[in-house]
Amino acid sequence: MKSFGQNLPVVSPDAPAHEAFSDAGAAVERLIALFAQATKFLGEKFSQTAGGTKPEHRFRAFYPEIRFTTTSYAATDSRLSFGHVPTPGTYSTTVTRPELFKSYLTQQIALLIENHGVPVMIGASETPMPVHFAVAGEADIVVPQEGVMEYPLRDVFDVPDLNVTHDAIVNGESYLHPDGSAPLAPFTAQRIDYSLARLTHYTATDPDHFQNHVLFTNYQFYVSEFEAYARAMLADPDSGYTSFVSTGNVEITDPDTVIPPTLKMPQMPTYHLKRADGGGITLVNIGVGPSNAKTATDHIAVLRPHAWIMVGHCAGLRNSQRLGDFVLAHAYLREDHVLDDDLPVWVPIPALAEIQTSLEDAVEAVTELEGYELKRIMRTGTVATIDNRNWELRDQSGPVQRLSQSRAVGLDMESATIAANGFRFRVPYGTLLCVSDKPLHGELKLPGMASDFYKTQVARHLLIGIKAMETLREMPLERIHSRKLRSFEETAFL
Repeated sequence: MKSFGQNLPVVSPDAPAHEAFSDAGAAVERLIALFAQATKFLGEKFSQTAGGTKPEHRFRAFYPEIRFTTTSYAATDSRLSFGHVPTPGTYSTTVTRPELFKSYLTQQIALLIENHGVPVMIGASETPMPVHFAVAGEADIVVPQEGVMEYPLRDVFDVPDLNVTHDAIVNGESYLHPDGSAPLAPFTAQRIDYSLARLTHYTATDPDHFQNHVLFTNYQFYVSEFEAYARAMLADPDSGYTSFVSTGNVEITDPDTVIPPTLKMPQMPTYHLKRADGGGITLVNIGVGPSNAKTATDHIAVLRPHAWIMVGHCAGLRNSQRLGDFVLAHAYLREDHVLDDDLPVWVPIPALAEIQTSLEDAVEAVTELEGYELKRIMRTGTVATIDNRNWELRDQSGPVQRLSQSRAVGLDMESATIAANGFRFRVPYGTLLCVSDKPLHGELKLPGMASDFYKTQVARHLLIGIKAMETLREMPLERIHSRKLRSFEETAFL
């Protein structure tokens, strides 16, 4: 028991001391045990005290952590962009939900041990676990808002602290942990917990359902096609897909099961076509606008997906384009502004070869066009993303000049945001859009004008995105997560 000045004496679970592990699987099992001990302790103490008077003790549990120290400059396998630390020193990261991240943690720890020949240390950290996050998985425990209980919650339990919930690591701000150790992973435990809670809120599905390959769209039309494809896959015993999850965590394995309508749609309806190894596909309807695009990717990034791709609608900017044509982005004009403070606009967002070829091959497979003939329906070029949906109502001379100077061929409100956040979070990204209107050439998106386009193109467009993801799934992880997305000094963990 510890006493903190004039505060209440602190009671914490009796966690085992830090222990060295040379086996990644055993290390992760210890993380799971430590996390379970901490969450059980906080859940029990909160349940025991929530309805009564202020306890005589403060209850505190700590996130588990991974610590790693190396004193050698010995060369590692430099072919990999991850799995090793850049220089001798001590590195650490706090861990949350180790059961959810079991495969990821096992792989990353194993590479670290293999590349450096040094064990990892597993134990309780000095970072308190907020009670809100500790009981997040307990359906029968709800942490009330401030003022409902007989005593201030923060007097007895730790609560989320936004001062330590930030993106300093991924933003390259030379961040060090309070104890002086360098970051071992791109996100701290509390940053991850914050995003997991936000994902549940915005998507109405649990983080456990998210798959490693994420498709973003800006139209609900794609959802019905995704469900139809999912049901066809569930009907095929050789597809490798095991279930389909709709909003509200409604999960089906039988393709004929009727999913009840959602009474209240979330802000970003999300659907998951699952595989046993997490290699399935998640579809997120982010709606319209760069703010939604940033919100979704800010939070999905903590799950460390293998790739995300935008498959939405855009305005075609060239007179030679037709409604229904595809635009494969190889550059982005960023006028969305939502990431300006995190990623300056002078930072180039490069096209990633693995994503580009997967998308182009998928277009060829679905349309049965190739080579020069493919140019009839697809343009490769710059996609501009803006933050004003009704830009046409203002003086067009400025925007049109910038669009022309950038050589833009498509205009939307999400793609550059998703790509830029993919670059920032080291998540491979790509964009394939479909032309739904041509505002500079008198073809506006009005009722009736695009109905035929919606009927014929949505299914084909979505299938292209799915096929591209299935191609990426077969690639070795080290090929997708290449050094193109890594900066001078990176965390060992992806």
